[in-house]
Parts: sequence; structure tokens; C-alpha cells
Amino acid sequence: MLGNLLLQIQNTGTTVAQAAATPVVEKKLSIIDLAVKGGWIMPLLLVMSIIAVYIFVERYLTINKALKDDASFMNSIREFIHQGNIDSAKSLAKSTNTPIARMIGKGLSRLGRPLPDINAAIENEGKMEVTTLERGLSVIGSISGLGPMLGFLGTVTGMVRAFFDMSNAGNNIDIQLLSSGIYEAMVTTVGGLIVGIIAYIFYNFLVARINKVVFILESRASEFMDLLHEPIK
Repeated sequence: MLGNLLLQIQNTGTTVAQAAATPVVEKKLSIIDLAVKGGWIMPLLLVMSIIAVYIFVERYLTINKALKDDASFMNSIREFIHQGNIDSAKSLAKSTNTPIARMIGKGLSRLGRPLPDINAAIENEGKMEVTTLERGLSVIGSISGLGPMLGFLGTVTGMVRAFFDMSNAGNNIDIQLLSSGIYEAMVTTVGGLIVGIIAYIFYNFLVARINKVVFILESRASEFMDLLHEPIK
């Protein structure tokens, strides 16, 4: 009996030694694997991110064109007005495809009316130009708020599904079943936060650029109104 006991201890020690000597395979989880495990929320987040990037690039290029402030344009307008050559000034404004030129062109088309009317026409045209530049920003703003909310929704539904699977497992519940369901559910939160943060940065960056355009438009409008008060040579 003592011999059997010693043999059992020896076998147990051998088994433990073999288990310790067995190399542990480290599992690596790629971004694609995480996205696949995130469920139906992840394709929605992907579509939202593509929309946000597209609007950002398109608006960025458009706003950059609006930020180009050509000093020679206003100098030419000033020279034409001083010479009394209004038609040439209108032609120049019409041929120049910038928000500033369209705003000045609106003011030139109102020459002969009271100055408050000219100023109001310029302001209205400037507001229309800014509204055009802001097109699509509301979509990016909505994505910045909707992304994290969708991610949280995916997490909640994923947790519900995980606990449902656990309840169906009965007495066969193990830690692997629980941890697998939880990390798959949390993937959507990570994805939603990433999309929301990127869209939030895009939105504020574009707003800052548009504010620069507004400043330039206001400066040129004030310069044009001052120009109308100058005597014609």
C-alpha cells in the first residue's frame, strides 16, 4: 500500500512537471478580430466613420479655398471704384469665384441705394456664404454624439446575450464563457468611442476654420463700406 502511494505521488509530480514544461501559447487579438466579434453595431460604426471622413475632407478643401484672401482683388476693386468704373468692378467680382468676391459683388449691385441697404445686402450674402461652408457639419456633430451611444447600445445588448448564454449553460458555466461574452460586448464601446472622438475633432477643427472665414468676410465687408465713403478721384 505504501508502494502504491509513493507511485501515485511520483506520477502526480511527473504530471505537474510536464504541465509546467508545456509552453503557454499566447493568443493575440487583432483589430479585425475585434471588429468581427463586435456584432451588428460595428458595420454601422464603420459606415459612420467613412461618412465623417468624407465630409471632413470635402469641407476642408472647400474651406481652404474660401480662406484664400487675395489682396490684389480688393486693390483692384478700390481702384475701379475710385475711377468710377463700376462695370469693371462688377465684372471682376463676377469672374472671381470666392466668397469674398460674391459678397463684394452683391454690394456693387446695390450701388446707388442708401448705404444701410448696401450694408444689409453684404451681410446677408456673407451669412449665405457661411451657411454654405457649414453644410455637412451637423452630420459630423451628430456622428460625434451618436457613435458612443451606439457603442454603448452594442455593449448592453452584448451583455444581455452573454448572460442569456450563461443561463442556458446551466451547471456548465465556466470563466471562459463569461469573459468571452464580456470582452465581445465591450468591443462596441471601444469602437463607438473611437468614432465619436475622431468626429468630434473633425467638427471642432472645421468650426475653427469657418470662424477664420467669417473674420475675413467681416474685414472685407468693413473695408468695402469704408471704400464707399472715400471720394471718387
